[in-house]
Amino acid sequence: MRYPEIIELLKREVKPALGCTEPIAVALAVAKATEIICDNCPCCPDWRLQADFRLDIAVSGNILKNGMGVGIPGTGMVGLPVAAALGAVCGDSSQGLEVLKGLTPAAVERAKALVAGGKVHISVADTEHLLYVKATVSVEGGTVASAEVDPHAYAVIEDDHDRIVETSFANRILMSSESAAAVQEHCEPEYDLTVRDIYDFACTAAWEDISFILGDRELNLALAYEGLRGDYGLQVGKAIRENQKEVFGDDFLSFAMGMTAAASDARMAGCTLPAMSNSGSGNQGITVSMPVIAYALKYKVEDEPLARALILSNLVAIHIKHYLGKLSALCGCVVASTGSACGMVYLQGGGYEAVCAAIKNMAGNITGMVCDGAKVGCAMKVASGVSCSVQSAVLALRGTCIPSTDGIIEDDVEKTIRNIGTLGSAGMKLTDQMILDIMLRK
Repeated sequence: MRYPEIIELLKREVKPALGCTEPIAVALAVAKATEIICDNCPCCPDWRLQADFRLDIAVSGNILKNGMGVGIPGTGMVGLPVAAALGAVCGDSSQGLEVLKGLTPAAVERAKALVAGGKVHISVADTEHLLYVKATVSVEGGTVASAEVDPHAYAVIEDDHDRIVETSFANRILMSSESAAAVQEHCEPEYDLTVRDIYDFACTAAWEDISFILGDRELNLALAYEGLRGDYGLQVGKAIRENQKEVFGDDFLSFAMGMTAAASDARMAGCTLPAMSNSGSGNQGITVSMPVIAYALKYKVEDEPLARALILSNLVAIHIKHYLGKLSALCGCVVASTGSACGMVYLQGGGYEAVCAAIKNMAGNITGMVCDGAKVGCAMKVASGVSCSVQSAVLALRGTCIPSTDGIIEDDVEKTIRNIGTLGSAGMKLTDQMILDIMLRK
């Protein structure tokens, strides 16, 4: 891939996201459908805060799994219903993954009332798409006036958390486009990015072309500090940092684990600060960047080498996710912490071979970690991933690499990455369904 294409890929996959991206995808679809009603019907002032909405949301199993137990920003509640209600009451689809940026106390109260009144209905869609949301919004009462049309609309999201592929109003299709998978298959050039390309780009790209990646530090570091200040979730990051003398020690490993977990604590418990996401996941964006940022803070690294390390870490994660898919039974922290291991190798002077060794070390270590939904407990998995990434980087810098005789490891790093993708996307399909079945039976 040429440099402009790599920069475009980065900007497409690394972007701000407010709240866990699965419920946010639901809120985005609902917001779009609600806006369509407003565009096509005369509406009274503040109608969204007054409207008697009925929301019917059909989602893929993976969306349901990742939306059941995660905190929704500013509400003190968990789950897809309140996210959907907020999308109707105050969502702004033009903000993409920050669709709930305009959250207000009045909107939160109205959304809670809709949920309590049984106005939000969530179901599992019959679809082959792992990432799928169809949000149908209907409005009753005097807030929307039209004698000619029935005020209902829907919006469909497929394959990417912010890719709206179809909209409809009053049983009339307004827009229909191909899913991300179809576009990639029929229109986009063949994917040919490699770890070698990624490493070379990170080392040689013009500074002015990559400095935007320092947005990782701005957003995710703010989340980490918020997680340490507040009592979010399981307080994993705070526990690590407060027990540094007795248990963890005042070293880089505990610092990186604590800061990264604290950001995850805040985000998964419903903090209203955005994360810089990677491949559609805020937790992944946190895990791919915060260990690298923590290293830069601990050892006073300048902006340019930090940016190059973040470019490397983000692109490695994006590269692995290309073969794995946006949602799977394999925990995204495995992929993200593999990226951060590469970034830490770079900051410590490691070259291409050391980066490849770090990827293989991670593949042979925590590849089997499963995703059992987005929740506050993800902060513990994030901390585990950071521990493994530091270990893998240290070993790689010593010239130690898991050999190809072990498990899914191959001499060729690209084959190793494809093995991770095959294992997570195809090999763990039954695991994915079993996890969802267990969660729904509780």
